[in-house]
Amino acid sequence: MAKKVASAYRCAECGGVVSKWFGRCPECQAWGTIEEVAAARPALAKVVAGAPASPARPIAEVDVESARAQKTGVPELDRVLGGGLVPGAVVLLAGEPGVGKSTLLLEVAYQWVARDDSSGRSLYITGEESAGQVRLRAERTGNVHNEMFLAAESDLATVLGHVEAVKPTMLIIDSVQTLSSPAVESSAGGVTQVRAVTAALVALAKERSLPVVLVGHVTKEGSVAGPRVLEHLVDVVLHFEGDKYSSLRLVRGVKNRFGAADEVGCFEMVEEGIVGVPDPSLIFMSNRVEGVAGSAITVVTEGKRALLGEVQALVTSTESPMPRRAVNGLDASRVAKVLAVLERRASLPLGKSDVFTATVGGMKIIEPASDLALAMAVASAKLDIPLPNDMVIIGEVGLAGEVRRVGSVGRRLAEAARLGFKRALVPPDSGRLPPDIRATVVPDLRTLVDTLSKR
Repeated sequence: MAKKVASAYRCAECGGVVSKWFGRCPECQAWGTIEEVAAARPALAKVVAGAPASPARPIAEVDVESARAQKTGVPELDRVLGGGLVPGAVVLLAGEPGVGKSTLLLEVAYQWVARDDSSGRSLYITGEESAGQVRLRAERTGNVHNEMFLAAESDLATVLGHVEAVKPTMLIIDSVQTLSSPAVESSAGGVTQVRAVTAALVALAKERSLPVVLVGHVTKEGSVAGPRVLEHLVDVVLHFEGDKYSSLRLVRGVKNRFGAADEVGCFEMVEEGIVGVPDPSLIFMSNRVEGVAGSAITVVTEGKRALLGEVQALVTSTESPMPRRAVNGLDASRVAKVLAVLERRASLPLGKSDVFTATVGGMKIIEPASDLALAMAVASAKLDIPLPNDMVIIGEVGLAGEVRRVGSVGRRLAEAARLGFKRALVPPDSGRLPPDIRATVVPDLRTLVDTLSKR
């Protein structure tokens, strides 16, 4: 009788191993990703030590010049990457369709070869559009250069052939879900194909010290499409975010083996393409109407960058038994919490009023440090009393109505002072504050609302 071959079951999404088949992975909760694989045989012999290709050296003698980052020519992207592209690094740029990923990478490909100190060559592989469509976009944005090479391919072997022929110093794949490997029996975009293609491109990048930028799709939940192991294979994961009704775009670092993973780069979509925004606070604060009740300015942090944002509120009376609560650009759960604290702890009647809250300029604020500014915007709208135009408000509001401490208050107020603000409301124990701005400590929400109502 033939001996039965032992088997195991592995999730194609996260790589988790289970003892039997499940319709849903118990680790990542993905449906239909459990596959049967041959169980690994236990090692029967002791592993024999082999001769190393190169001897180990003291860390002080290791050459670091070959691993230094090279600037892409796009300062906002360099900020997120930690200084630029490292030779051999693989970067995954994910974002929703139409957010501007291809436009940004065309700019990167152009700046990479157009730098004064550059002798490089970029190769742009497109699998979603024809070469003519990409050329038209490049002409519209002014990103055409003799050292930029373009090919429309979806076969991995052909792409590797283009790399051999062109010998680029930077490779861009748009997108990794469109490539397929002839060695894998699966359709393009499938879990197995994406994993195999990415592994091959990572090996290519390390072998040639070639920086590779991969474009990735995102799911409806906003995460990177494809297997979870995809994010582990690459060195850097960036998310390209933006509202289709706003010109502002944010590149947010999620993973970075060569620098900080909490940096944010700001861009603006214009008719000529995409441009970096070194001072995004000016966009969020532009066209502000002064002297109107229901507007408050706060300072949030995106990575290591402090950004000023405007929170607006509108409170109107209603005869409906269920008043409306409309939220745009803010965390709906935090808005509900602040409204409840205002009514219960600060005795501000909101039960018979419609409350509309929003941010300005397409900015999304979910940080707890904006709670106090949101509360004051609602109180200002309800009492019809405008807040001072030169004041910023920072602080988290607790369920007891207390104003709680937040981080980096000094850095936030320094940014506010740079833009001309003179006063600030801050929580207790905020540490050392800049002398250019007069800060008032707020212990609780009731005290602040009572002070505003007496004006």
